[in-house]
This record gives sequence, structure tokens and C-alpha cells, in this order.
Amino acid sequence: MTELKDLPLRADLVGRKPYGAPQLAVSVALNVNENTHRIPEEVAVDIVSRLAAAVLEVNRYPDREFTGLRSALAKYIGRGVVPEQVWAANGSNEVLQHIFQAFGGPGRSAMGFTPTYSMYPLISEGTGTAYVPIARGPRFELTPDLVAGAISEHKPNIIMLCSPNNPTGTPLSLECIDAAYEAANAYGGIVVVDEAYAEFAHDTSVTAINLLDGRPNLLVSRTMSKAFAFAGARVGYLLADPAVIDALRLVRLPYHLSAFTQAAAEGALAHSDALLANVDDIRVQRDRIVDELREMGLDVYDSDSNFVLFGGLEDNDAVWKALLERDVLIRNVGIPGTLRVTAGTVSETTAFLNAMREVLPAK
Repeated sequence: MTELKDLPLRADLVGRKPYGAPQLAVSVALNVNENTHRIPEEVAVDIVSRLAAAVLEVNRYPDREFTGLRSALAKYIGRGVVPEQVWAANGSNEVLQHIFQAFGGPGRSAMGFTPTYSMYPLISEGTGTAYVPIARGPRFELTPDLVAGAISEHKPNIIMLCSPNNPTGTPLSLECIDAAYEAANAYGGIVVVDEAYAEFAHDTSVTAINLLDGRPNLLVSRTMSKAFAFAGARVGYLLADPAVIDALRLVRLPYHLSAFTQAAAEGALAHSDALLANVDDIRVQRDRIVDELREMGLDVYDSDSNFVLFGGLEDNDAVWKALLERDVLIRNVGIPGTLRVTAGTVSETTAFLNAMREVLPAK
């Protein structure tokens, strides 16, 4: 049987590994930052009715400009955002891919601040864009000086800022974003702020969306996967200057958002209050994880997301395996001495914390 190494791959893809996390059958799965709360039944019924209506016209191509969805997203975001500033795709990863296709490519570069979302270098490599990793400061934090200095030195075409950061949960100040924009604007670079977990922040008013006005090279990426509990629907979106939206039209595939995706997303947005009702509960469980892990003597990082990174583990792989033996799956993100756990329901969080108490050596 032919193996991957036997294929005539592009030279820059040889030896690379695809993105992925263990998909195991466990009772408590808290490893991929999903919203573990199911959507309410009344919302599901409405979405199903919208999908049924879409089936009747499935012989026709969907709205190529997804105007209804863009209007619904603009209404949800508010803050003066208009539909012409909105883009959407099959998950925020495809949104990011569109950005890299439009503004990256051979002879161009992108920058990220490590550790950060592992898809940034993968999308960069997949589009032939050189990737420049810059180490974060103490406690994985960023400062305006660190960010602006790195940008001014390397002059990347695309700067990726994850806010809050994945996998660390670290908040990002608007001062850092503004400093990044000023440094990039000096030579024409674009700044992409990835706000996939923005709805879980302690202060949701602190968002890069507030900085969009007058900054045409600032792009804000978001998703419906997390706060909306819509991961399986694959809907991500972008807020930016209308000229940026035009640039993304140049690289998207024709009719890239199916009629079903559009119908489901519009249905979810029509019930945003019901779907976001669990966000406060998730914040409570996140903060509970932080407090109780610290009581166990672990080094826990502050989080503005729906997950928690914790360290102080002598053998993080052994702890991960011991939790798995107790039917609890969390994530080893490759940072020595740490593990990451998603904040789940009350019962899931309790199961994780009880398992941790069993696994940790007695003090």
C-alpha cells in the first residue's frame, strides 16, 4: 500500500503532520474546547425547520454572498458593524485560510507569538507563506513593546494575535493590538485578531472590534463554534473593512457556504440569547477549575476563555494517561509540565476535579 512518504508532495510539506487531537470514546471529553452544553430543543426545532425549507430549493446554488447571514451577524455584533464588513466561511480556520491566500503566499511571511494556536503555522505552510514564531513574555503574556518590536524587526505581511490566546487563555490588551497595528501600518502589514473565545472573557467590552474604525488593515476573526455551541455546524466569520471583504472574494471557492450552513447559522443567530445563556455557567466552571486546581498546589494560568492551562506537573503525560484511565480526556498541548482542560458542565467539571485529586500525589 502506498504511504504518504511515497507521494510527490510539495517539498515544504514533506514530514509535516496534520492538525489533530485524540478522538476517544470517554464519558468526560474536555480536550478540544467545545461547548459541552447541548443547544436547547426549541432552538434545534427551529433550525431543523429552516433546513427543511432549504432542502426544497437545494437544486439551486446557495446565495453566493450569504447576505442574510451577513446581516444577522452584523446585528448580533452591533457596535456599528454593517453587513458589508462581514465575511463568513466553514469555521474560522477557513476564514484564516482565506486571509492567508489573499495576503500571504510565496515570498511573504506571517508572524505569531508562541505558544499559540497551532493552526497558524499549518495554514501558513499550506499557502506557501513563511512563518515567524516569536516567544511570548513571562506567563505567556504580551506587551505593546514586545509586539511592536518584533513586527518592526521582521516586517511580516500578516500578524496573528490570538485574543484570548489558545492554548494558554491569556487575555490581550487593546494597547497591544493598537501597538501592533501602528508598527504594521508603517510598512503595510495586516493585523489579524483571532477572537474565537471572546464571549467567555471576564470583560466582553474589551474587543478589537472597537478598534476597527479608521484601521483598514485590522481584521477580527470570530466563530460560532464555542459560545454558540455550534462546533459541528462549522461557521466562522470575520469583521473588517469592506475592501478586505472584497479581497477575500478573490480567493474563496464559488458558493463556499452551503444553503444548509447558511440556514442553520441564521437560525442560531435568531436565538442568540438562548444559545449564549450557558456562557455564564461555563465562566463559573472555568473559574472554579482555576480556584480548585490552585488549592491542589498547581500553577494555574489566568484565563479569559472556556479552558484552563495549568502547570506544576512533574510528568504531564503520566497525569494525562491517569485521567484517561478514569474516563476523563483533557489535552496535552506540548508545553512542558502543563495540561489544558475545557470548562464543561457542572458534572463534567466535578468529574475532572475529583479525578485530579485522585491522580495527584499526596502532599
